[in-house]
Amino acid sequence: MITLKEKIGYGFGDMASSMFWKLFGSYLMIFYTDVFGLPAAIVGTMFLVTRIWDSGFDPLVGIVADRTHSRWGKFRPYLLFLAIPFALIGVLTFITPDFSDTGKLIYAYVTYSLMMMIYSAINVPYASLLGVMSADPKERNTLSTYRMAFAYIGSFIALLLFMPMTNWFSIGHSEQYGWTMSVVVIAIMCAILFYGCFAWTRERVKAINTKQSSLKTDLKDLLYNRPWWILLGAGVAALVFNSIRDGATVYYFKYFIVEEDYQSISLFGVSFVLSGLYLAVGQAANIVGVILAAPVSNRLGKNKTYMGAMVIATVFSILFYWLNKGDLIWIFTLQIIISICAGSIFPLLWSMYADCADYSELKTGNRATGLIFSSSSMSQKFGWAIGSALTGWLLSYFGFRANEVQSVEAIHGIKLFLSWLPAVGTILSVIFISMYPLSEKRMKEITNELEEKRKEKQYE
Repeated sequence: MITLKEKIGYGFGDMASSMFWKLFGSYLMIFYTDVFGLPAAIVGTMFLVTRIWDSGFDPLVGIVADRTHSRWGKFRPYLLFLAIPFALIGVLTFITPDFSDTGKLIYAYVTYSLMMMIYSAINVPYASLLGVMSADPKERNTLSTYRMAFAYIGSFIALLLFMPMTNWFSIGHSEQYGWTMSVVVIAIMCAILFYGCFAWTRERVKAINTKQSSLKTDLKDLLYNRPWWILLGAGVAALVFNSIRDGATVYYFKYFIVEEDYQSISLFGVSFVLSGLYLAVGQAANIVGVILAAPVSNRLGKNKTYMGAMVIATVFSILFYWLNKGDLIWIFTLQIIISICAGSIFPLLWSMYADCADYSELKTGNRATGLIFSSSSMSQKFGWAIGSALTGWLLSYFGFRANEVQSVEAIHGIKLFLSWLPAVGTILSVIFISMYPLSEKRMKEITNELEEKRKEKQYE
């Protein structure tokens, strides 16, 4: 039985990861173009190159984690030893050294690549914990819900406070200093949360076959794991949807809405800009979606719940295209609806990855939890790579110029980023999940068969 303390501890891990992930998704593009001074097309290409390379790095982390043996388990040691490096490299990513244009580009490539690699090295083992903390699918659904709830809480905190912190730290200093110091605060919080996750969680599920399988066997098993391939495709499509919407938000409010024309909103002495509130409201709505995911999926099934949420998100994303700059109430209303739908799908995805691990173990006799869960991070990287690259390339294609009044064509392109383009990702995601074969009934059968095999193994 998983205790409340352990559920919260598990949630701490994704709370930390999501803080930086949302900073990358919502602010890194505009940081590189408007603060660091790199062209949008070059930034888009950098995102594509670094994230595709790093996506291939994720399975390597999963393979190494599966072969890790320590007194803390297979996956928890990575939280202990990588929390500080994660925080330090995160800060370096947002530092703006006074280099030449070529030097800046090299620095951006190196620091961002290192950050994505360290993110994989800590996040893949963290995700894999879900598969070994409990063998009960219902408990794993609950853990997945806690994970995503805390992830969105972390994202909410980061997105709500980041720009106010940046503005405050910039007083009497440069804008670059404000950005760096804000990331320092987030980085310290992340390191503490990772340590909390390590301290409050435990690994329980042991593989039936205690003999370590070969790498060739693990890869072969993965290649023939059809549900895993389906989830990989669905995850990539869902992250394309998320990355395009998040990455374009600040551009949308800065250049289309022109948030400078509106007074900032002050709460508790802190001034918030419209884009920050929009993103934070989205994270709060994501939490509502996470809360709804378990009861709705228990009633309708994971597949139907996922597809229904993505169809609704598609419709309301497209409606965004016809909103005018003064339609703030509708802009925020659609953001809430779309975010509730988006929030509801990710607990289902993580739970499905655990199902894939059980399915593979029953089918092949081998359990490669880390390798299978590495696809969750890999799909994130692929999705963000495609979405971010498209954002950078299309900004350039539509004639975007940093820190200038934009042309009609550029504004049209920016509007597409919150409407038609992300809708393509949701439609593809629905198509993939419609083919997913591991229903609740099938998973109950798989769980019972695995439990019988574990009992037989104990009596041998």
